[in-house]
Amino acid sequence: MFELTFLGTGASVPSAARNVSALLVEQGGRRFLVDCGEGTQRQIMAAGVGFRRLDTVLLTHGHLDHILGLGGLAGTLNLWQAVERLRILAGPAPLELARRLLLDVVWPGGRPGRLALEFVPIAPGPLIEDGRFRLSAFPVRHAAPDCLGFRFDLLPHRPLLADRLAELGVPPGPERSRLARGEAVRLPDGRRVDPEAVTGPPQGGVSVAVVGDAETVDDLVEHVRGADLLVIEASFMAADAEQARAHSHLTVADAVNLARAAGIGRLCLNHQSSRYREGAVAAEAAALFQGARVVSDFERVRVP
Repeated sequence: MFELTFLGTGASVPSAARNVSALLVEQGGRRFLVDCGEGTQRQIMAAGVGFRRLDTVLLTHGHLDHILGLGGLAGTLNLWQAVERLRILAGPAPLELARRLLLDVVWPGGRPGRLALEFVPIAPGPLIEDGRFRLSAFPVRHAAPDCLGFRFDLLPHRPLLADRLAELGVPPGPERSRLARGEAVRLPDGRRVDPEAVTGPPQGGVSVAVVGDAETVDDLVEHVRGADLLVIEASFMAADAEQARAHSHLTVADAVNLARAAGIGRLCLNHQSSRYREGAVAAEAAALFQGARVVSDFERVRVP
């Protein structure tokens, strides 16, 4: 299961109701912060999600409303010793901006004493994969260099069957762990046990795709296809499509068209502009796509 906490759902500048971009994605003990706009550390406190194990930030691109909160977040992590390291993963251009912000502005005299900073350049493709979980990046077009989207996948697996394990005398411990990973084991009495003998039928996985700012959707279809949930910006309503193109952003209709083309069931729209009256974007989204919703700051969404 994935749990998403929307820490900032506004566009460009904070408003009274919405902070700028930040999203916490959790799966088991894993925690990923996608983007870190101004004031994100305060949003973390207000949401009550805490700083512990929050050691990985994924940046979709380098615009200030997506990275300016890194200084405050890193400073707090260092002061409170909440984590031992902070890893920032991004394309080369936004990563260099993050590095300059933290090392030239926040800590101009050198790196922080307690917090280890790691700046990890990434490109489209798999980033983390352990047989059950996969995090991958894909290219996104926007008015900034090296933009990326992210896909989180819990991969299909075959569960171990307790009755078969007991019947065959497989003891708890490393043997069962290896069988769960799809490896055959040899028992102390010499018998070989194959994973097919002690696992049930495959159980489906679950996927979440996250897109930051974007100017087109046609090139995203295959990257997000089949995801159970898509998080994506919708800065403009359909009537303002020309403005959206001029500002390198998407309309609600763009996001809906992507969801339909990629077979998406649930659609969360963020990066909301204060130019529209409350509820107008949500009404347009609901009329176009049954599974669409406009999310607000501090909303939590579970993807079981």
